[in-house]
Amino acid sequence: MASRIADASRLAERFHQVSLAGLALSGYLALAGSGFFDLLSMALGAAGVVFLIAVSTFLTSRTGRGFVFIQAFACLELLAAALLSEGWSFMLYLAIFVFFLLAAQAGGEIRRSSRGRAVVAGGGARGFHLRLGGLIACAGIGILALTAALFFVLPRTASAALQRLVSGRYYLPGFSGEVRLGQMGAILNRDTPAMHIRTAGWSGPQPLRWRGAVLTSFDGRNWRAPESGERVIQVSEGRSILAEDDQRRRPGARITYEIQLEAINSDVLFFAGVPEVLWIGMPRVRESPAQTYQIEAAPRRRLRYGAISYLGEYRPSPAPPDGYLELPALDRRITALAREVTSGQPSDEARARALESYLARTFGYTTDLPREDVPDPLAHFLFERRAGHCEYFASAMAVMLRSIGIPSRLVTGFVGGQLNPVTGWRLVRASDAHAWVEAWIGGRGWTVFDPTPAGRARREAPLLARFRMYADAAQMFWQDWVVDYDLERQIGLAARMQGSGRVAGERWLEGFRLGFLRWQGVAARALRVHGLQALAVCLLAAALCLVAPKAGRFYRYRRRFRKAQSGSAVASDASLLYRRMLEVFRRRGYQKPAWATPGEFVSGLPPSEAAELAAGLTAAYHELRYGGRTEAAARMIAFLERLEHAAPAGSGRGTAA
Repeated sequence: MASRIADASRLAERFHQVSLAGLALSGYLALAGSGFFDLLSMALGAAGVVFLIAVSTFLTSRTGRGFVFIQAFACLELLAAALLSEGWSFMLYLAIFVFFLLAAQAGGEIRRSSRGRAVVAGGGARGFHLRLGGLIACAGIGILALTAALFFVLPRTASAALQRLVSGRYYLPGFSGEVRLGQMGAILNRDTPAMHIRTAGWSGPQPLRWRGAVLTSFDGRNWRAPESGERVIQVSEGRSILAEDDQRRRPGARITYEIQLEAINSDVLFFAGVPEVLWIGMPRVRESPAQTYQIEAAPRRRLRYGAISYLGEYRPSPAPPDGYLELPALDRRITALAREVTSGQPSDEARARALESYLARTFGYTTDLPREDVPDPLAHFLFERRAGHCEYFASAMAVMLRSIGIPSRLVTGFVGGQLNPVTGWRLVRASDAHAWVEAWIGGRGWTVFDPTPAGRARREAPLLARFRMYADAAQMFWQDWVVDYDLERQIGLAARMQGSGRVAGERWLEGFRLGFLRWQGVAARALRVHGLQALAVCLLAAALCLVAPKAGRFYRYRRRFRKAQSGSAVASDASLLYRRMLEVFRRRGYQKPAWATPGEFVSGLPPSEAAELAAGLTAAYHELRYGGRTEAAARMIAFLERLEHAAPAGSGRGTAA
């Protein structure tokens, strides 16, 4: 018995330690899944978690104080992950955390109990770990279900205050007032979602260009946006007219769309074509001279807005100021190359098309960044490396256009995206970021040119692509109903549920009435044809309901009785055989009182052969039930068989005293 207690204590200790390790690691995984920290920070954090678990387990395995530290540390990890995470994976980590937390609490209680003085060691150890795991799983599911129910009842009123504790989710360079040449290459290999777009009834060409920032000043390394000339546009009741009346009356294709912009730490709004109408939950927006739009500050959470844009022909505009021709000190070879490529072209548009075609055909596309810093990155791209990403191509064309007297500017935004068939939204990733050129052509105005050659198409396995689409759909659901869930959305949900419930209730009642009338007619016809057969089946079913329980009990008794006869008895069979003896005496008029022990019942029987057999059966009962001597089962069976044929215990009837 002592060895069993020691084994149980060791198992409880090990179970507790594993649960605590899982608790700390699940909190760490929730923190890592937030995507807020870089790889080095998370590696150092993982080393710290493992070190804490090892030290606490080694130094405080007897006192248990270190285990409290681990639980507190894991809870702090989960709290930090709740503040930083906006992904649906947090729910998975939360479920794992709750499971290990319950397991750690149960393991700690078992550990403390097993270290105390053992008073009773009974059965029930078989399958104990499975029952404990099932209990923990059921409790965890109940906690998560209750949490989900409370979630839709209680909106996050403190979300705005909590968001001030952390900065934006991540940073995508290239969409600010200043961009260093080559900076966008850092994001072109990232699959991080940048925005989701849903269009209404658009069947035109895809992909569209989603214009963001326009940069006009170039110093050889950096592009900058103009610092003056912005105007503030007020937003009234969530809606603002961005274009003049004559623009909105122009004939041509238009598109209505909605954008969910991730928190990319940028204040830029992205539009297709020329935006005319804007819907946004902001009090005002700023418009630059290049017709780009920004909000007052970079949002700390996903931003939703909608717009109507004009996609028709370019509209002639007045010539831009001379600032669109300014250049830093250039390598002479750049100007010479521009003149060589455009020589003999009859117009500015033809010269621009020639440069666009030359760059796309002659140079290679790569997202790899230069290994070392060079004094003149543009000349290095054109005459030495001869490969780069979109920012190098667009910068080279804009500079070469200016060198031959054509006003130009650099535009950054997104091109492409992938339609998610699960949600109906187009997913635009960071890798879809792009840079192109807008050149001013006389008689046409600002015209788009894109000298970047097509990059190598990314191939994905169909199963992986489908999984990514479902993961994106889960992420959108999480954003809509978890991160962005507030009082307004709660009221809207309650109103929809009330309306849907009322309509569903009316439909259900009408359907029930019609169904009842239909089945009433069917039942009447069936009774006329098969009434007698149905009555016989009902009587047979009633008889089975009465007989089946007794038959089942008799079958189970006979099966256990045969097992006891064959020598396979267990301690619980003693109660079965003893109850059989009591049934024999009950039929003969002797009922065992509930307060009487087996010995008291036997001593109260009148002297007879049946009383002697009952005394022997009771002694064998004690040996099997409390002593664990299985050979006593055979004696109990023998006494019971003789008792069923023995003479009654006396002639009187009543209750044995």
